[in-house]
Amino acid sequence: MDLSIRACEKMPPTLYRRGEIPRLDLQPLECVAQNESMSVRILGIESSCDETAAAVVADGREILSSVVASQIDVHRKYGGVVPELASREHLRQIVPVVREALEQAKMRLADVDAIGVTQGPGLVGALLVGITYGKTLAAALQKPLVAVNHLEGHLHAVFLEAHKSGREPKLPAICLIVSGGHTVLYEVTETGTQPGLAVPQVPEMFQYRKLGQTRDDAAGEAYDKVAKLLGLGYPGGPILDRLAAATNGVPAPVKFGSIKTRGNPYDFSFSGLKTAVLYHVREHPEYTPEIRSREEALVRGERKYEQLLPLCSPQTLALVREFQNAVVRDLVDRTLAAAEEISAESVLVSGGVAANSQLRTTFEERAKGKGLEVFFPSRALSTDNAAMIAAAAYFRFRAGQFADTSLNADPSLKLA
Repeated sequence: MDLSIRACEKMPPTLYRRGEIPRLDLQPLECVAQNESMSVRILGIESSCDETAAAVVADGREILSSVVASQIDVHRKYGGVVPELASREHLRQIVPVVREALEQAKMRLADVDAIGVTQGPGLVGALLVGITYGKTLAAALQKPLVAVNHLEGHLHAVFLEAHKSGREPKLPAICLIVSGGHTVLYEVTETGTQPGLAVPQVPEMFQYRKLGQTRDDAAGEAYDKVAKLLGLGYPGGPILDRLAAATNGVPAPVKFGSIKTRGNPYDFSFSGLKTAVLYHVREHPEYTPEIRSREEALVRGERKYEQLLPLCSPQTLALVREFQNAVVRDLVDRTLAAAEEISAESVLVSGGVAANSQLRTTFEERAKGKGLEVFFPSRALSTDNAAMIAAAAYFRFRAGQFADTSLNADPSLKLA
């Protein structure tokens, strides 16, 4: 099994005091959840797509362990995630991944105070693996179960990273979540008093308003499709990002204009851009020999940047750069326009595509000119992980928002 440890900030568990929670009485549970002096350690489980992850996070901000088992090698030959294969891999990996996360945190299962699990959105079969295991653990250990929206997890990944550097994003904020499955803009504000909530309102519970989303391909999906078209393998984002930086000023063989969308100005659309790349390649047969040579290299297992770069002509590198320019320009333009409309204090960017180097640089330069501070997770926390799920679960735990054994997967779960 390929266990890829994406993020691990170990802190001795003995630094945290752990209270004894009455396990069978909901009201005492809610009361203890409001105890500000108690350190709460939550085991997070993430299985929404093609990565099986588990992590332990203390008080919603201190990462004690984080383990991610990647399925990239399983899905690579198909050029994308195959849901049935993903579910099978989650079944195979979830027990050892959780065990490894606990070992890294120097804890036993009985030591955790709650189980946080991704309810959605995602692939229904993949989600069910994590939910079923999380429910089983919670029932067997008599611990609270907390359901988490995967998208809210990505938001908390930003706060996890900011906490490590002693920073705190100011609200209201504009949040761009951009990945292989999602490209969506939210306004993030602090919650007021929630009607019907029996416990006092706790800080850092957020409310969300969706401002825009992709109408077709997500940005990361467009990267994968263009990479496949050019014979550059899967996943496409990391390799295209590195190749785009290797152009050395070569002029682009084609210019892609601004992406136009009718109606909501904060909606995204990348399908047309992907199609424009396809038509350009079809109209220029000189690309064909090098595409075939790269595809042959991939079959031989030669998929590293250093191996593919010599097989890319300056024209191909310039095409990749022009494609990335168009994606980055659209993401940044719409996000900053939304930030200006809502008078945002901060810009938050998360999701797998948030690891893109050009996107980070462009956001920082453009946001600085507008007097905005921009926050990213580390590259390890940008992609799917369970630390972000445990962090999001903590604040819902404090608010007494628990799930029961009827919890089910919601592949289209909305954040707002």
